[in-house]
Amino acid sequence: MTPMSGLILASIAFVGTHFAMSHPLRDPLVRRLGERGFQGLYSLVALILFGLMIWFYRAIGDQAPIWSLGQWAWIAGALLMWLAAILFAGSFSGNPAMVAGKKPVGPPRGALGITRHPMMWSFAIWAVVHAALSGTTKALVLDGAIAILALLGAAMQDRKKASLHGDNWHEWTARTAFVPFGRGVANPGAVAIVAGTFLFLLATWLHPAPVAPWLWIG
Repeated sequence: MTPMSGLILASIAFVGTHFAMSHPLRDPLVRRLGERGFQGLYSLVALILFGLMIWFYRAIGDQAPIWSLGQWAWIAGALLMWLAAILFAGSFSGNPAMVAGKKPVGPPRGALGITRHPMMWSFAIWAVVHAALSGTTKALVLDGAIAILALLGAAMQDRKKASLHGDNWHEWTARTAFVPFGRGVANPGAVAIVAGTFLFLLATWLHPAPVAPWLWIG
């Protein structure tokens, strides 16, 4: 098996097991393993498969990009990655779409006023930006799997929460958007902005290859 075929198979398994264990297999596994046992198995499977994706991705080595984008793309990419980091930081505050999220109460606040799935959109934005700036086949496979999982997962979360919470969920989602800023501009809050900015700067600084904003510093 070549590293590329390994990456494709691991990516398919990563997405497929997430959906299977989150929906049709969840209740049988919870009955057998208990909630904590199920969460442990779910996390273990995800970590193993994502680790395999990264291993195969690196084993492929350098690839010639299919396309090359100009300086404007790096600037736009940096701004989008910053937004993704802010959404991720803000997703931990009162998010009813989380696995253990409670029934929504009151109007959407913070990052939830931007999108009701801030964590999922942070992953999707990161994946799209990384694939666009990398321009390689291996990036399209890995990032495509992450983007598909994030956006389809968000849509499936909506369906699951609607079945659990009924009219309460529909009333709440009517006040926030699926797509970021779909209902206008909203303030993510000072905590999300500060934490997200710190996360963005740290992640880009630790990146193996120089990326924005450090690409233009020094």
